[in-house]
Amino acid sequence: MNTVPRIKPAAAQPAGVGRIDPLEWETRVDLAACYRLVDLFGMCDLHLNHISARVPGQDEHFLINPFGMMYEEITASSLIKIDLKGNIIANSNPDYSINLPGYVIHSAIHGARPDVACVLHTHTNAGMAVSTLKCGLLPLTQTAMRWSRIAYHDFEGVVVDLDEQKRLVENLGKSRIARSQRRDWVCR
Repeated sequence: MNTVPRIKPAAAQPAGVGRIDPLEWETRVDLAACYRLVDLFGMCDLHLNHISARVPGQDEHFLINPFGMMYEEITASSLIKIDLKGNIIANSNPDYSINLPGYVIHSAIHGARPDVACVLHTHTNAGMAVSTLKCGLLPLTQTAMRWSRIAYHDFEGVVVDLDEQKRLVENLGKSRIARSQRRDWVCR
């Protein structure tokens, strides 16, 4: 079992529009808006999901929510900038840090898929219902066909083990959508 790196805020700098590259600031504004929209449409699970965005021009860095802050509270400057190794680069509020499972999942995907600019991890009612079925999302309707290549990753519990990153990335492959799934349930 790989040990998860200690999240180190030692070198972190405050985040604010005056200190941030304009492309990063635009990404921060868009990501904060995404958090607000996910909340508006009821796709969040209190503060237990994550949405991340790669920092333009800094492939090893991404932005993620401060753990414990509700989605409707997230702003462009409250987002935490972190690197793929778990070091916090910029954090405007030292009372908050990041969620370890969020780091493990998002760093795995951002590290393996340079083509992915944004990763959304949600717990929607519909998504959770489909993920419990062994058959997954069946291509039975026009809407379901829209999601033709869904990758499935067996649920291993709360993601805090770096060893799971390899399996997660392998299961994701080139798909744009993944579901964590309990494989012991059967479709009838």
